[in-house]
Amino acid sequence: MFSNDRQSYRSAFVTAWRKAAEEQPLDPTEAQIVTVARNHPEYHALLEAGEDALDRDFLPEHGETNPFLHMGLHMAVLDQLSTDQPRGIRTRYQTLVARLGDTHAAEHRIMECLAQTMWRLQREPGATFDETVYLDCIGRSPKPGKSRKSRKSRKSR
Repeated sequence: MFSNDRQSYRSAFVTAWRKAAEEQPLDPTEAQIVTVARNHPEYHALLEAGEDALDRDFLPEHGETNPFLHMGLHMAVLDQLSTDQPRGIRTRYQTLVARLGDTHAAEHRIMECLAQTMWRLQREPGATFDETVYLDCIGRSPKPGKSRKSRKSRKSR
């Protein structure tokens, strides 16, 4: 799944979604992809489009969000939470869930910080990943009801 090739990367999402629809066995990564995708019904039609979805460009200047990037950020956050890397992210996540009352909104807050961190690393020559800055960003969470992507509360992870 983790490839520098855009089409291969996107194909992993489309394939996992198709396999789930056909009730085929899923490997652990595919199962996680399907879980993330199920929390985003706005992406279901795209995933069902199969190969037609692989080449599409999503342009922020046209108000579009790249669903593959979005779901990929969810996957990255879930991986960080499962390993507690950087150390302390799991505790901050649990604090966010308690504050926001919603696991999905908590993931989105962490994703915002991860995206900001990645943006800075790409734009600043010689920049390195600073765990403290990243974790501090997560700790500066919005108050309940302030999350842009809040959904109905679900059980905590």
